[in-house]
Amino acid sequence: MAQLIRLPNLLMMLLCLALVRAGLLQPAQPLRTLLDWRFGVLAVAALCVAAAGYIINDYYDVKIDAINRPGRLVVGRVVNRRRAMLAHMLLSGVGVGLSGLLSPLLGLVNLGSALLLWGYSVRFKRVALVGNVSIATLTGALVLLPELQLRTGVVSVWQYALAAFLLTVVREIVKDVEDMRGDAQHDCHTLPIVWGVARTKWVAGLFLAALVALVAGACGHALTHSRLVLGGWLLLAVLGPLLWLGRLLLRADRRRHFAQLSRWCKGIMLAGVLSMLLVEVLR
Repeated sequence: MAQLIRLPNLLMMLLCLALVRAGLLQPAQPLRTLLDWRFGVLAVAALCVAAAGYIINDYYDVKIDAINRPGRLVVGRVVNRRRAMLAHMLLSGVGVGLSGLLSPLLGLVNLGSALLLWGYSVRFKRVALVGNVSIATLTGALVLLPELQLRTGVVSVWQYALAAFLLTVVREIVKDVEDMRGDAQHDCHTLPIVWGVARTKWVAGLFLAALVALVAGACGHALTHSRLVLGGWLLLAVLGPLLWLGRLLLRADRRRHFAQLSRWCKGIMLAGVLSMLLVEVLR
């Protein structure tokens, strides 16, 4: 079951939610804000919707995953399809219901997320760039959830959401190249299938360049305002790896290269999330 709901990914999401709330939005009282029951409900709701999304994606991707990731096939092998669908519906309902109890806005956001995850699994992921942008939008929305709950007006949370969006687009495009073989056999029209790998790499490079510019700007701002620890972290743990990622992207031409790029994206995402511990809130 942990593999079905991508437990490590859910833990990363929980860490992100916690650091957004305690590191960006209410840094003066981190423990108190994390122990607030309303944050707990929000976190459970968000993770339920995300877990439901992973399940429904696996439900519709059984044939593709049998080619691309045969060793990680869960639905139909470990969990039967009917139980997987029931789990998806239950988790989606719980997630949307809990967030709706917190506020109508949060309920609508999680309802939209659940519907977008369904649409992604059924159709969007098979359309060039649409699926990539869909998942990136959901990632950015996750970062914004604590702000939508608290309405603090903190600017930096929107910058982090944009960075998460851009990096997720890059990673999703990279994963499409990695999964070309199975996707091509099941009528998918992802970027590498429609445009070829070479041009797809340039598209990923454009999003990566935008992210590099964003991080470089944040890094420069931190260093020029005597926030040396934050600036140093962004420079060494985020910007440097992003530039190296660009170099690897230019040279990538085999499936294992793109798998490596995907892992780099995950590591950079973690470094970015951890940088929230160092941010001086900008209002």
